[in-house]
Amino acid sequence: MLKQVSIYAENKKGQMEHITAVLAKENINILGSVTNDSAEFGIIRLVTTEPEKAFDALEKEGYHCRLNPVLAVEVTDEVGNLNKLLKALDESNINLDYLYLSFNRETGRPIMVFHCDGPFEVDDCLRCKGFIMTENL
Repeated sequence: MLKQVSIYAENKKGQMEHITAVLAKENINILGSVTNDSAEFGIIRLVTTEPEKAFDALEKEGYHCRLNPVLAVEVTDEVGNLNKLLKALDESNINLDYLYLSFNRETGRPIMVFHCDGPFEVDDCLRCKGFIMTENL
């Protein structure tokens, strides 16, 4: 299972550049990301090569961070595949909190990264339904 770093950052000019500079200085690669903003603060969610190290480095810079387990499902790049995944989750009464796209650097295939309650159970459920769960971003 992947770990995601969630960073709660003030919505101001240069904030993303500062966060990426901290990670670059620590030689941490960003493998997937999504950013949600509001008027004053935003949440930046990142899957990185070294999530614990990223968490520590950003906390030292004064950012409030969390580490969360996230799931990653490799899908083929075809019409309707995201819908198949979402339908399988819905049929199993699983609610997604959010999802975003990354890709498998070895195969080039799209990977849907998502967060939900009970990630270990959801991982088992999706594997039983034939989905390819991965940690290779």
